[in-house]
Amino acid sequence: MAAYLQWRRFVFFDREMVKEPEGAGGKPFALPPGIAVCDSGRGSLVFGDILRQIWFLPRSLQLSSFQAYKLRVTHLYQLKQHSILVSVGEDEEGINPLVKVWNLEKRDGGNPLCTRIFPAIPGNKPTVVSCLTVHENLNFMAIGFADGSVVLTKGDITRDRHSKTQILHEGSYPVTGLAFRQSGKTTHLFVVTTENIQSYTLSVKDYPHLELDTHGCGLRCSSLSDPSQDLQFIVAGDECVYLYQPDERGPCFAFEGQKLIVHWFRGYLVIVSKDRKTSPKSEFAGNEAQNSDKQVLNIYDLCNKFIAYSSIFDDIVDVLAEWGSLYVLTRDGKIHVLQEKDTQTKLEACKSMLFRKNLFEMAINLAKSHHLDSDGLSEIFRQYGDHLYNKGNHDGAIQQYIRTIGKLEPSYVIRKFLDAQRIHNLTAYLQTLHLQSLANADHTTLLLNCYTKLKDSSKLEEFIKTSESEVRFDVETAIRVLRQAGYYSHAVYLAEKHAHHEWYLKIQLEDIKNYQEALRYIGKLPFDQAESNMKRYGKILMHHVPNETTELLKILCTDYQPSGDNEGPGMLEGKKANSEEFIPVFANNSRELKAFLEHMTEVQADSPQGVYDTLLELRLQNWAHEQDEQIKEKLHNEALTLLKSGRFETVFDKALVLCQMHNFKDGVLYLYEQGKLFQQIMHYHMQNEQYKKVIEVCESYGDQEACLWEQALGYFARKEEDCKEYIAAVLKRIESKNLMPPLLVVQTLAHNSTATLSVIKDYLVNKLQKQSSQIEKDEQEIQKYREETTRIRQEIEELKASPKIFQKTKCSICTSALELPSVHFLCGHSFHQHCFESYSESDSECPTCMPENRKVMDMIRAQEQKRDLHDQFQHQVGCSNDGFSVVADYFGRGVFNKLTLITDLPSGRAATTIEAGLQRELLIHTKRST
Repeated sequence: MAAYLQWRRFVFFDREMVKEPEGAGGKPFALPPGIAVCDSGRGSLVFGDILRQIWFLPRSLQLSSFQAYKLRVTHLYQLKQHSILVSVGEDEEGINPLVKVWNLEKRDGGNPLCTRIFPAIPGNKPTVVSCLTVHENLNFMAIGFADGSVVLTKGDITRDRHSKTQILHEGSYPVTGLAFRQSGKTTHLFVVTTENIQSYTLSVKDYPHLELDTHGCGLRCSSLSDPSQDLQFIVAGDECVYLYQPDERGPCFAFEGQKLIVHWFRGYLVIVSKDRKTSPKSEFAGNEAQNSDKQVLNIYDLCNKFIAYSSIFDDIVDVLAEWGSLYVLTRDGKIHVLQEKDTQTKLEACKSMLFRKNLFEMAINLAKSHHLDSDGLSEIFRQYGDHLYNKGNHDGAIQQYIRTIGKLEPSYVIRKFLDAQRIHNLTAYLQTLHLQSLANADHTTLLLNCYTKLKDSSKLEEFIKTSESEVRFDVETAIRVLRQAGYYSHAVYLAEKHAHHEWYLKIQLEDIKNYQEALRYIGKLPFDQAESNMKRYGKILMHHVPNETTELLKILCTDYQPSGDNEGPGMLEGKKANSEEFIPVFANNSRELKAFLEHMTEVQADSPQGVYDTLLELRLQNWAHEQDEQIKEKLHNEALTLLKSGRFETVFDKALVLCQMHNFKDGVLYLYEQGKLFQQIMHYHMQNEQYKKVIEVCESYGDQEACLWEQALGYFARKEEDCKEYIAAVLKRIESKNLMPPLLVVQTLAHNSTATLSVIKDYLVNKLQKQSSQIEKDEQEIQKYREETTRIRQEIEELKASPKIFQKTKCSICTSALELPSVHFLCGHSFHQHCFESYSESDSECPTCMPENRKVMDMIRAQEQKRDLHDQFQHQVGCSNDGFSVVADYFGRGVFNKLTLITDLPSGRAATTIEAGLQRELLIHTKRST
């Protein structure tokens, strides 16, 4: 039981007198006399008087009324969610109360429409109505009577045909209060009399009931709370105020004094009671308020246990709630309004007093009940925390500071608890900061340092071993701090769990030095990450676990799939790394490198060129340093086989340099041959004075490069040794291929002191014989051309001086017998005139000889064009290494000969024209004969 005297008092309401509108002079507003009952809802205050009128007072204070009964109005109930007003009154003398249901939205002759009228009589005995209540769903209406009866109307209360009326309760004590309670689909009716309280369950058949208490209350001394108090039924006795659930009694409050009126308003309990010095209560405990001079109105906050307002009034008729305020109606017709202050004003008014008296809990509860925003609450928590901190209650202070998380800057709290003596408080604060996902990297660092300072391994494990969905800290920061503190196992756990692969490997390799585990971990990673980490840590792993590292690299560069049970999209298809990029990993591990490279060339023929280059270099190194002849021969064959694999065509120079560096003769010669460097092959044998090899090279490649024989002759000519056999062989080939002039051969051999005339005797004799034969042939040709020239000149003279007799009897085109008219040419061809006109392209040319003639003319024109290209000739002579050959070429083409080409001459010079034609025919005839 809460003691009323211990509750603190505040003034959370402003009291004012309701005045007339401004146009009326601002006088106090007065209600008509005779007001007996009141209610409120739907934007109006509703009054019923003893003069049969029902009055409506809207916010504009414009009173309106209509006659509801013929005698008086005794009860009113205005629904809050519907424009329905239920009234009880009398139309005739005697005890004959009538219930009328009014639809305020519909009109009947200017008045609200009365939708239903029925007598309020329980059974057949008339009795006075004591109270009335209606369910907001319009399906229940309960009427209480002074004889202890309760009549329940179920169904649509606005219509007679759709509702059913029955006596729900019968008793010996007057019914003083009724209230419906709706919870989900369950409906309860509270019935209170002057001596007991009962609860009926209306949603169950037969309406079972339960007696909640054996004492009651007076009229208007009960009410139903809102959901903030769980819809409890409030009953105000003279000593206490009791709260009830449908099945049990709840808390009670010791509010002494005779209660006259009880209401519930926005989380507050409003009680009007008499002063302590009051006259004895009447039969209905507060029904005769006029016997008291003064009445006290108290507004209680039951949750926070304080009095929000208290004031004295003269003879209160009722207290109504509308438009967010309380309206107090007094017997003199005046209305007082109690306007609740805004939340900020109330808090400012009470905080100073509560803080001064260190009543922070009450301030917090008050702020919560008034729905103060989080910023305001945080400020109260901060001040409460500061108060406890200054008192030395660090445990209590940190709990308050924890409640400020999200609003108060964490550094404000952290600075207060950085002392080592209070590190456990700081740890608690930082833990909560992380739980609310408001910590940054610095907070994580500080919390982990706290754990390590306290050596609280259990808390540390609990902090880091949360499920991934609950991680509320920066994982990378946590790993770094744990590593610095030496908690390697915890750091590794976090790194593995949250896939921080670099941190995991760094700790395993640099701190724990567990190389096997690091290698196993890399083998479980996806391809891209496994590749990058092997490039980063491959040298370290190769140094400590070379065999295992080599095996992993083989897999990574051929058909990599992560080990373990992690299968997902992208892991089914194997990927391949570039094996050439991992060659640097094998520094100082030539044995493993050779195994790796040989594996790659076997399983992956299209390996990068760098793999083959490195393997060649490695095999050449091993061959060069090997002392055992058998092993050396094996290595020799391996290196040569690799060279012959055809993988070094694009890097010929590089392979050649490697072979030369390691003095690998067979490889050098093979590459010379592949590169068609025949002169280098011969020079190589010359340097090694391998005479037979020189001759073999010339014989093998002399057809492709004739200068080899010349170089061989020069080489043997410079030797002071007896090389007659080799010189003879060279001269024989030079003679057969006519590779050198004899004079040049003699000059070349003149440098050799051992070469006598007998060496070149046969060569010179054969050469002179061939030249003699050639001279004879040339003289025969000259004689032939002279005779031909003489014959042609005779023909020309005959054409000039003698007539030409045409004896052709057939046409050269159709081969038919010639008939006049016909056409004859000096070349000897004759044609029918119509055949000539059909096939001839020019009147002056023979159709049969024209193609051949044109070829000759084209050749002549080409020679004319070329011999005019003086600039081209000068350029070629200047750029050529052998200018004489260019000059000889131009001589051969007749560039330096002056050729006169006789073409058609003007008319009138017939003899000259005939001579020109004859010369042209002669040229054409000469070309055809040739």
